[in-house]
Amino acid sequence: MQKHFFIIAVLLITAIYSSAQKNRYKPIDANATAETKALYANLQQLSKKHILFGHQHATEYGHGWSSSDTSRSDVRSVTGSHPAVIGVDFSGLSGRPDDMIEKEKTRLQKIITDTYNRGGVITVAWHFNNPVSEPVFYWKDSTSAPAVKNIIPGGSHHQKYKAILSTIAALAKSVKGKDGKLVPMIFRPYHELDGYWFWWGKPYCTAHEFKTLWQFTVSYLRDSLHVHNFIYAFSPDNTFGTEAQYLERYPGNDYVDMVGMDNYNDLGRYGIYKMDSAILKLKIVADYALKAGKLAALTETGLESIPNATWWTEILLKTLRSAKMNLSYVLVWRNDATSATHFYAPYPGQVSVPDFLKFYNDPYTLFENDLKNIYKLKK
Repeated sequence: MQKHFFIIAVLLITAIYSSAQKNRYKPIDANATAETKALYANLQQLSKKHILFGHQHATEYGHGWSSSDTSRSDVRSVTGSHPAVIGVDFSGLSGRPDDMIEKEKTRLQKIITDTYNRGGVITVAWHFNNPVSEPVFYWKDSTSAPAVKNIIPGGSHHQKYKAILSTIAALAKSVKGKDGKLVPMIFRPYHELDGYWFWWGKPYCTAHEFKTLWQFTVSYLRDSLHVHNFIYAFSPDNTFGTEAQYLERYPGNDYVDMVGMDNYNDLGRYGIYKMDSAILKLKIVADYALKAGKLAALTETGLESIPNATWWTEILLKTLRSAKMNLSYVLVWRNDATSATHFYAPYPGQVSVPDFLKFYNDPYTLFENDLKNIYKLKK
């Protein structure tokens, strides 16, 4: 009899565990669109053997050029393929005259829908201009006013913040592909929140205030404004060294789909290479994602001007492939159209092109041409 009950107990525990595992890796939005759910599931599956390569503003402009023709990118000029992940920014959707905001919405709609129609993935940064003081996203000691406490519920500028979120929601619900479906987007607000350079940074709000801001933002977009095509990404900078430090301002698993980090400092900035440190921090992120059933990514990195001719394979690729971490994507920052030195992806003739082609041809890395039906669930 005891053996019989033991077997039943084991089967019950196994069933409960299997059910819990089955429910992992799903968006926090139960009403997410089918395409958003598929993107989420496919990113998780692909991360077991691959990583998607991304580039910020890749099709908007590049080294020495800018164009409304989204068929061009510096990465495509070098490899024949766009990046798998294209980064855009919602910075132009507030703190400007209404007519300029409408023009920006139209511009973003084209970039986002063109990327989706080609089969690529969109990630959205938000360099959000301070809604309380002067409209800049950086913190300026002489002129910036604390904003987080003033835009959360009960704050003096809360209604203004709700109006800004309504603008974002309108854009999110307007971007439909040629198949008529809403375009899923990885929405990454309040990035590098542990730094001091943005007005939402650690010195300018308490942990409770930041968590409240994040939770309200997700809830209002998802539950009040009915945005159901966002995957929400949490990405501090790289100031942490333990899981506890990483989670200091984490708003909770019910409000985050993807965990990541931005890391330039450990991967060559100022000529300093600390790969062991980069791997340690990435492993903290990836291990937490595995434990919590979340996606993980290296949400921003890069080496400005790429003076190291073998940076792609000897630094970035080795870091990403270490410790068998499941990472959905890695994104490098933008290529400025006018600056001779501010670029993070190679362009034709740049010194790192031969190495970048090795990076491109490595089976581990995926570019846009490698993606197949990422918005459909695999049967």
